[in-house]
Amino acid sequence: METMDTSVQTAAPSGARVGVVRETNADERRVALVPKIIPSLLKQGVEVIVEAGAGLGALIPDEAYTTAGATIGDPWSADVVVKVAPPNDGEIANLSSGQTLIGFLAPRNSDNKVGALQAAGVQAFAMEAIPRISRAQVMDALSSQANVSGYKAVLMAASESTRFFPMLTTAAGTVKPATVLVLGVGVAGLQALATAKRLGGRTTGYDVRPEVADQVRSVGAQWLDLGIDAAGEGGYARELTEGERAQQQQALEEAIKGFDVVVTTALVPGRPAPRLVTAAAVEGMKPGSVIVDMAGETGGNCELTEPGKTIVRHGVTIASPLNLPATMPEHASELYSKNVAALLELMLKGGVLQPDFSDQVLADSCVTREPSENSNSEVEA
Repeated sequence: METMDTSVQTAAPSGARVGVVRETNADERRVALVPKIIPSLLKQGVEVIVEAGAGLGALIPDEAYTTAGATIGDPWSADVVVKVAPPNDGEIANLSSGQTLIGFLAPRNSDNKVGALQAAGVQAFAMEAIPRISRAQVMDALSSQANVSGYKAVLMAASESTRFFPMLTTAAGTVKPATVLVLGVGVAGLQALATAKRLGGRTTGYDVRPEVADQVRSVGAQWLDLGIDAAGEGGYARELTEGERAQQQQALEEAIKGFDVVVTTALVPGRPAPRLVTAAAVEGMKPGSVIVDMAGETGGNCELTEPGKTIVRHGVTIASPLNLPATMPEHASELYSKNVAALLELMLKGGVLQPDFSDQVLADSCVTREPSENSNSEVEA
């Protein structure tokens, strides 16, 4: 009698091939796709090719990818290449005309590689250019990674501080809670406030967009009102006028002196980070106080910041960590993977890559494509 073969046969993918590359930046430990995302892509008819060792920085072995259904091989030959950090010249040389690249591309930075990608004929989608609209929230990598940054910045501040965050009552007496000021209340700032509150700190938030005051209060923090309104487009702050900047600087200088910990997150897209913490403000803080400047990659919010370093000035510790999400690569990669997978799903039709550029999400995030179609030719270089 013939026996029936009951083993499950997995059909070979017939659609697009997606390549997951190993990051080459020394401090980049994240990976663009994690194994738990692979099955959903395979169901769409997509083949996933992972470069050997791509997940090791996030403690993910190659075997985890093959178990999930991916292949270990050359990702640079895939139809779509996904990565985290902006590509360097060597990585761009690995790409061919007609390929699609998805990742953080820093299109507004002066040293961006948009021109090189355009010259190479690569269709490139910048994760930081995803529009901040309701249906694109699942693809918003800036927000997902900012959550990681805000959380880790407060842990750094607590580690560097000479004071407890919570109020402690002991037989030897009561210790007052640390006072924490967060400057810039976007996603990172709100997470910083919430984390500092959970640690027991007495928290206060400030932003030049007064409409976020209710969000600050929603995480149990007080609102610092300096009487300035600089709300801009896309949820970001606009650049202040000279008069507003002087008013803000004078008021902040006095306010900052009364806090044990200051976390700064203020950014203006395409421009150097605004100076919020002056040298005079640092000098006026109590010795043992801490500043964590999260804007170091664009110059820093503190006048004394040295990007990438932790220094002590006037008895105050000033830390300016770079690429904080990469210091928590497991969860940061998991969140980023969901963002990338959601964007891929929007591009795929029956497993085939067919981006519809009438869709605002794809039109806004695509920074290079055929010149006749490229609606992002005015992206700041």
